Amino acid sequence: MSEGFWPDGARLAISVSMQFEAGAQPDKAPYSPFAEMDAETANMATVKWFEYGFKEGLPRLLDLWDRHGIKVTSHMVGQAVEKNPELAREIVERGHEAAAHGHTWQPHWRMSEEDERKSYVDNIKAIDDATGTKPVGFNAFALRNGPNTLKILQSLGFLYYIDDTSRDEPFTIKVAGKPFGVVPYTRRNNDIDRFHQLSLSAANFGSDLRDEFDVLYAEAATRRRMMSVSVHDRIGGQPAIAKVVSDFIGYAKEHPGVIFLRKDEIARWAMEQSDTPHETA
Repeated sequence: MSEGFWPDGARLAISVSMQFEAGAQPDKAPYSPFAEMDAETANMATVKWFEYGFKEGLPRLLDLWDRHGIKVTSHMVGQAVEKNPELAREIVERGHEAAAHGHTWQPHWRMSEEDERKSYVDNIKAIDDATGTKPVGFNAFALRNGPNTLKILQSLGFLYYIDDTSRDEPFTIKVAGKPFGVVPYTRRNNDIDRFHQLSLSAANFGSDLRDEFDVLYAEAATRRRMMSVSVHDRIGGQPAIAKVVSDFIGYAKEHPGVIFLRKDEIARWAMEQSDTPHETA
């Protein structure tokens, strides 16, 4: 095997995202398998669906990462952190990255520049207050940025964002005259697209993860490749889904030259490499 394209000659990097959103959802959140019954009745089924995320999902996932000895990036909504600061603190104390996901769970692209900036400032404060760390990475609501998003992030000291899915490797763009990192996210290897309506088996998800890995691992013999995997507190933290994610990690670790990196680690490393792709727009 030729020398790899990652730190210490590694062949393929895998980056896992763990979304911390439960508790920040709006009262009429459509993001659950439970439809609204009528306009007057509180949808407690959806509330309980989200509560599973911080009661069971995140603790289960944290133990899973520990068993495999890997570190992940947790994209945290500010209001979710404010409701469960001890859990946010535990995530960081166990060696994982706390990244920003907006302070409220609502479309940032509809906000004024002033309101959007305030959302990110509040998000930073919530994470810093709970964990003692300031986020350097950002994930927008539904991966959709507004015309002011990147310049706001740059001005607030963020190093990278993940809302560009156009490559299977990290790259940089220019924002306000300076390089800004992009660590691509995924909608393919993402539990929220697969299990939102409970329409796909966990086994099928595991099969897709292995197939994606096999292709990227083969390509990584000749070029830099990165695989992104995403799990959400209330979805990926369910027992069967957590099991197939664990099985996949075990499968990947059987292959020489596979490393698991936090997204801040990927961004910092990639921005120091002369062969990292750079896009002007």
